[in-house]
Amino acid sequence: MSKLEYSEEEAYLQLIRDIHKKGEDDEGRNGRVRCIFGANMRFSMKNNKIPILTSKRVAWKTCLKELLWFISGNTSNKTLKAQNVHIWDGNSSREFLDSRGLKHLHEDDLGPVYGFQWRHFNAEYKTCDDNYTNKGIDQLQQIIDALKDPKDRKSRRLIMSAWNPEQIGEMALPPCHVLCQFNVIGENKLSCALYQRSGDVGLGVPFNIASYSFLLHLIAHHCDLVACDFVYFLGNAHIYDDHMPQLLSQIENELYEFPTLSIKKKHDKIDQYTLEDFELENYAHNSTIPMKMRV
Repeated sequence: MSKLEYSEEEAYLQLIRDIHKKGEDDEGRNGRVRCIFGANMRFSMKNNKIPILTSKRVAWKTCLKELLWFISGNTSNKTLKAQNVHIWDGNSSREFLDSRGLKHLHEDDLGPVYGFQWRHFNAEYKTCDDNYTNKGIDQLQQIIDALKDPKDRKSRRLIMSAWNPEQIGEMALPPCHVLCQFNVIGENKLSCALYQRSGDVGLGVPFNIASYSFLLHLIAHHCDLVACDFVYFLGNAHIYDDHMPQLLSQIENELYEFPTLSIKKKHDKIDQYTLEDFELENYAHNSTIPMKMRV
């Protein structure tokens, strides 16, 4: 395939260039970074497109497994490890939990992180093994119920927050992608906006683009709407020093058309979808680019 004249992926590549050329060097929580504050990108979902980066290979199945884990409300890293997903291993180790003052949590218990806040916001957290059915606020289900109701789907209050100041100290890692908003324009065009307080541009941001795009497609499918746009706002956007050479090489790679996504079945409940329900087609990409993951 030849290089595209224009791709929405350029917004991500331009972010890399902007940080490299205009950013400032700083000492982050877990390493030296070059960063800027304030960035945004927009990706179209029309015609079932999904913005999974093509300038490198993105492990989209790993990303989707994590998203379905969020949707389930699960907070046990054992569930992810059983699916060969290891992106939370560093944050659920005994050493890391102890460094957060969470000595009461057993290893692999991440505390009330993303999925818990999405499905059980502010319920009293005990362990990842407890049953939280009908406890706390099910923000995700409230959004789904509103989107399924023609009278409510136009609301400008369809917001889901992972940022809960009352429980941040109980979490293995405070949320980076903190708030998303859904919005319907016209009769059935569903868009999603994400605000992320902190973004690791090399490793985290490509995952976040894919994850919330999967979420948008899934909710549109589940609520009989049409996925429209994903809008991504970043606060502190940073590149680790040892990621910069790889990213400067990545921006020179060929770009391809984004793949398309089909969801083969409609379930009664949002947490009944599995990896096998999703089919990604025509994902052309460059090679994987190894980078060190921070915890």
